[in-house]
Amino acid sequence: MTRIVEPLIFEKSRPGRSGVDLSGGCQCGLDPSLLREDLTGFPELSEPEVVRHYHRLARLNYSAMTHFYPLGSCTMKYNPPADEELASLPGFAQIHPYAPAETVQGALRLMRELEQWLAEISGLDAVTLAPAAGAHGELTGVKMIRAWHEERGRAR
Repeated sequence: MTRIVEPLIFEKSRPGRSGVDLSGGCQCGLDPSLLREDLTGFPELSEPEVVRHYHRLARLNYSAMTHFYPLGSCTMKYNPPADEELASLPGFAQIHPYAPAETVQGALRLMRELEQWLAEISGLDAVTLAPAAGAHGELTGVKMIRAWHEERGRAR
């Protein structure tokens, strides 16, 4: 087994290094009673040192970004950053499940068009965006494949 030695961020700390200037106090609007008076024990590193440290650690992870991973429908799937950016737009990410239908017509239209495009691309009569992720989504996919084979007389 390969052992990777990456020092803890606390071991990299050097007095006087700082990635942020806290001399002006917190201007964040928090109740002052919630703020720490003493930051003793926190690592002292520059911002680039912190970023590099965690980037090195991230590269040690086995992920869909770095390796082939044939299974998993949620945790290990690859989500292109551009897609994540679009999905996080307030018009999508902040829609409440019980929002009045008249306030979400744009999102509903986009989902309907996506369903139609996916059906056309896949050659299916219809698709669904409704199944939950994980095993529920995988079961839906397997049932669709089974129905496709049965329709062609190739029950399995």
